[in-house]
Amino acid sequence: MARILTSADVEAAVLGGSVFAAGGGGWADHGRMLGQMAMEAGSPELVSLDEIPEDAWIATAAAIGAPAGTTQWEMRGEDYVRAAALLEEALGEPLYGLMIGQNGMSSTLNGWLPSASCGWKVVDAVGDIRAHPTGDMGSIGLASSPEPTIQTAAGGNRAAGQYLELVVQGATGVISPVVRTAADRSGGFIASCRNPVRASYVREHAALGGITMALALGEAILAAQPDGGEAVIAAICKATGGTIVGTGPVTSKAVVYTQQAFDIGTVTVQCGSEELVLHVMNEYMALDDKSGTRLSTYPDVLTTLDSDGAPVSVGNLREGMEISILHVPRGQIPLSSSVTDPAVYPVVEEALGIDIASYALDLEPSA
Repeated sequence: MARILTSADVEAAVLGGSVFAAGGGGWADHGRMLGQMAMEAGSPELVSLDEIPEDAWIATAAAIGAPAGTTQWEMRGEDYVRAAALLEEALGEPLYGLMIGQNGMSSTLNGWLPSASCGWKVVDAVGDIRAHPTGDMGSIGLASSPEPTIQTAAGGNRAAGQYLELVVQGATGVISPVVRTAADRSGGFIASCRNPVRASYVREHAALGGITMALALGEAILAAQPDGGEAVIAAICKATGGTIVGTGPVTSKAVVYTQQAFDIGTVTVQCGSEELVLHVMNEYMALDDKSGTRLSTYPDVLTTLDSDGAPVSVGNLREGMEISILHVPRGQIPLSSSVTDPAVYPVVEEALGIDIASYALDLEPSA
């Protein structure tokens, strides 16, 4: 099922990834830049796990930080290439390909440029179909593993003297916060490459076909665009199995940037007589009604759409803006081992002050 990714795929990846971005997942223009640079660098090839030798090394290309526009970050395409090169050097063996930690406005394309530049494959697997706030949530079950691994980072605001490179080795749960600190010190958003594993492990633990899923959604959006916003929203719902749970103005946006490189807070939307509250940790992690009743929780997909059907990130939301809230139940998407790993939830729950794990893991919600 190998296919050469083309310029036409760039826009589909950005549009489909933007829905799965769940309010975060980078920047659409950044994704287009990465895609165009990949086309200029070579011919990135998308391959499925069925086509990859079991013992091949696969690493995860990612971007770490808070993309809601609250910091002066700078990340260039060359930073993704450098981060992956640093990882291969530290590994001491050739990489076969790059997967991604999550879909998103730009993150669906995180592996395209380094793959085109260095001759690696773009692996059709993701650590999470939708975007999420921590690297551990896309680590395909490695968050609680004591086995040492490698994570690298490269990038930063050059004008502010914040460019840095980092290579760190150790257990995933120990070194992931180090890379996030590097993201904060670089200006809030940094390119990274992490957790090299054999293809056999990816096959068992990743959400397979995640990039193809984003591309198919993007193609459905492109086909519907000539018929207007209502047609686009209908196409998104049909392609994802999702529904619109409410439409109305944003009445409150209370989101702040933290030194841990997270954007944390809430967004409130008045949907008719119902007030809905989106809980934000870079992405939308939960949805409550005014009384506090939980309506949706990660790993469900929650996305805000404007009247044209275009996803609106947390950073671009403004009070008074009319939006629709898309909800895609987790039963409609493939889930990776990260989602079922209890170790990834405490940091999110502490930051948000709400229960996530009980819902995500099908446990009894805590009182």
